[in-house]
Order: sequence, then C-alpha cells, then structure tokens
Amino acid sequence: MTPKIPVSVLVLVHTSELDVLLIERAARPGFWQSVTGSLDSPDEPLIDAAVRELLEETGIAVSRDQLRCWNLVYSFEIYAEWRHRFIPGATHNSEHVFSVELTRKIPAVLAPDEHRASLWLPWKEAARKCFSWSNRDAILMLPDRRRAWAPSTAVPALQ
Repeated sequence: MTPKIPVSVLVLVHTSELDVLLIERAARPGFWQSVTGSLDSPDEPLIDAAVRELLEETGIAVSRDQLRCWNLVYSFEIYAEWRHRFIPGATHNSEHVFSVELTRKIPAVLAPDEHRASLWLPWKEAARKCFSWSNRDAILMLPDRRRAWAPSTAVPALQ
C-alpha cells in the first residue's frame, strides 16, 4: 500500500431538499460519512481529488465546475491506529470541503472493499449519524451555504 498524503477532501452530496448521501465504511460497520479521500500525489489539485473520490466511492460522475469549493479546511489529528497508513511522521490531516447538489436522490454504486452501504437522510439526521466531527459540522452548515448559492446549480442525476 502506498502511504497516504495527509491532505484530503470531504465531498457532501445532497439534493435541493437537503437530503444528504452517507456511506458506511466496510472496515468499520456503523461508521457513516460523506465521501472522503486523500490526494493521490502532492501535486494533485484538490478539485480533481474531489471529482475522483466521488466517482470511486459512489459511482457519481461530475465535472470540476459542478463541485462547489467551500474554501473551508479542517485540521485534525490522525487517529494513532491509522497513522501507519500515512507518510512517515504524519500526525495531522488537512481536510478540504466540497459539495455537489443533485436534482434527485440516486443510489450509490459502492466499492465493496471501502463501503458496505449507503443511505439518504435529511441533513440534521445525516449530521447526527456521522462519526466524524468535521463531516457533522460541514453538514450542519449546509443550509446556510446553500442559501448563498444560485438555485440553478443542481447537477442532473445521470445514474
């Protein structure tokens, strides 16, 4: 396994009604989250990582301009039991938040080695179900963030 870079993306997938897609980690049953993933290389643009991770983890394909960059970065300590997966000496991760609004709920196509289930929940319920504080906090900001965006930016669900 190639060591992970301690820079990642968090991608919230939601509808205009603020239903949020969550996926359950295969290795950690009961750990629900939005799409997350580390950069593949130090020079990979964050937006490209977000597009890639969204496709890899859910089967949802979008273009770079369909994602919203929140210009929000969370920094947190990497759990000790997961540090061996990162480059030597990495103790903290920087997580960059993105979102995409779909016109309707669609089923996720999961990579079974990474995730075991998916579900759509209203935003408050989704926030409560997330094991990650940064994911929870981002979901709780979603209504205010969405009000600031143009209403015509939803991506047709092509799946």
